[in-house]
Amino acid sequence: MEIELVEIRDFLAQRPPFDALPEEQLNQLPKSLEIRYLRRGSLFPPADSLKGFIYILRSGAIELRDDEDNLVEKLAEGGLYTTDCQLIDFSRVTHGLAVEDSLIYQLSCDVLKMLRKTEPAFDRHFAESIRDRLKQAVRTLQDYGEEKSPIAEMTVEVSDLIKKRPVTIDINSTIRQAAELMSDKNVSSVMIMDGTQLAGIITDRDLRKRCIAAGVSVDRPVSQIMTTNLETIQESTMAIQALMTMTRLHVHHLPVKRGEDVVGMLTATDLARHQSTNSAYLASDIRKAASVDDLSLVSERLPDLQFQLANSNASALHIGEAISSITDSLTARLIEMAETELGPPPVRYVWLCGGSQARGEQTSHSDQDNALLISDEMKPEHADYFETLAKRVSDGLNACGFIYCPGNAMATNPKWRQTLQIWRKYFNTWINKPEPMALMLSSIFFDLRPVYGEVELFNELRSDVLNKTRGHGIFTAFMAANALQHRPPLGFFRTFVLIHGGKHDDTFDIKHRGIVPITDIARVFALDQGLTPVNTTERLEAAAETTVLSRDMGENLVDALEFIASIRIFHQAEQIRKGIKPDNYLSPEELSDLERRHLKDAFRVIQEMQDAMENRYQGGRFV
Repeated sequence: MEIELVEIRDFLAQRPPFDALPEEQLNQLPKSLEIRYLRRGSLFPPADSLKGFIYILRSGAIELRDDEDNLVEKLAEGGLYTTDCQLIDFSRVTHGLAVEDSLIYQLSCDVLKMLRKTEPAFDRHFAESIRDRLKQAVRTLQDYGEEKSPIAEMTVEVSDLIKKRPVTIDINSTIRQAAELMSDKNVSSVMIMDGTQLAGIITDRDLRKRCIAAGVSVDRPVSQIMTTNLETIQESTMAIQALMTMTRLHVHHLPVKRGEDVVGMLTATDLARHQSTNSAYLASDIRKAASVDDLSLVSERLPDLQFQLANSNASALHIGEAISSITDSLTARLIEMAETELGPPPVRYVWLCGGSQARGEQTSHSDQDNALLISDEMKPEHADYFETLAKRVSDGLNACGFIYCPGNAMATNPKWRQTLQIWRKYFNTWINKPEPMALMLSSIFFDLRPVYGEVELFNELRSDVLNKTRGHGIFTAFMAANALQHRPPLGFFRTFVLIHGGKHDDTFDIKHRGIVPITDIARVFALDQGLTPVNTTERLEAAAETTVLSRDMGENLVDALEFIASIRIFHQAEQIRKGIKPDNYLSPEELSDLERRHLKDAFRVIQEMQDAMENRYQGGRFV
């Protein structure tokens, strides 16, 4: 091969998607290329091209613009332009201009089509929608783990563990009929139905203790010995969350629903078949902990849990939910221990978490965000109890590695330890008179979730807040403007905008420049539409059912979030492996060419959504 062709081949071999071609195809490829030189100021694509090409920029710079002549993107060395081959153009580009003397390679659409047809790996890189590319990228990341970690087994959904159809019996049946049905179906429990509603359950233990040992006739109705006031779970619940619920309630059976319909029963035996030893011990040790020191020892294993999950096929969504569930359990146990020492609470209350824990998106040992919502029955003499409770729990979380919030957004701060009436006033002010404090606190207090206590208190507050934010144009505009403060780190040349100087030189903050923008977008939509979900993925999915977000863009944002969050988790897992404290500062050098390309796709999705949101809410007026 001539030296010039070898040089071209080597250039292509180092850049996606051509690096996916086998050596034989790479060796032949330079012969299929046409080389063009464009002087500065020349139109792009070249006006004299008689057939379709994809263009590979070898050197120089090309500006791409839309039909209103707005600059959309700049191509630099290695950049691709594929629209002429009828591949989708994500950027609405209508024309381009060489702004430097540029050398380009042209590859005909016919050759491209042949390569895509014969080389599946190459074809995947030319997926015809950004959604396909991001989904493929997510699948690739999740395939990194060659062996499935035992802990990853606990990130499966409950629906994957239920093997039997629900065994039910009418509430008017007798205890004898229930026992016969359980024996016939070889199950340890039966669900009692009152029409289409779940009224209770009977287990083997109920038959022994409440019937035989108590001398109750088996001809009595099942309602006499059944357990009512049941805790149920949805079939989409993760196995690890179900395990936490079982250990918290000291039960071995949980009815499973799809919406309001009963679809099965999850038992401790089902979980035992799938659970990992580590995660099972983790849940059990939290429940058995008798001191803060005990909980601190359990919490020390959280980074290892994150590391093992990251090196399995667990998704970023499930890893966040798993870590958040364990943090919930640590918090609940600390509250129980405090109540044991302080005595029962004088009035009803609910402990709330905020931020990433509330959204179910936590990584190990982040800082704590929490608050106390207390019944309006509270009297001045009750203040000391809740002050002491808050300090015990917050100090305990800090001892477990969840450091105090730098902004003091914790229940230990009297401002965030208030009655329902006061919390309503707070939100009324933030919503009706948006100002910098409200915007600063939005990522914490507009993402609250109950962890322990009287959930109905929180539901009452949430309902009131969402009724006020729904369709509130001025408030939403301010929230949108605040969301637009966080921009993805992409420059005109589709290169990453990096931090220069200091401890994090030549890195970018993948959390605040990649994850936070999507979280902010989802929050704006949720508040604007009065949607109840707090998790970012669930918010986007719910928003896609309304008029504010298309289904396609909703899916794109979900996939972008999953990919960016996965990159972050892998980055932190590698730091954990090396014994380094995990952070969010990522160097592009850590990424493969393929990962960099997909990360740019994800950032472009964010940019497009931010532009659309700015137009919709006119947020630019407040930036």
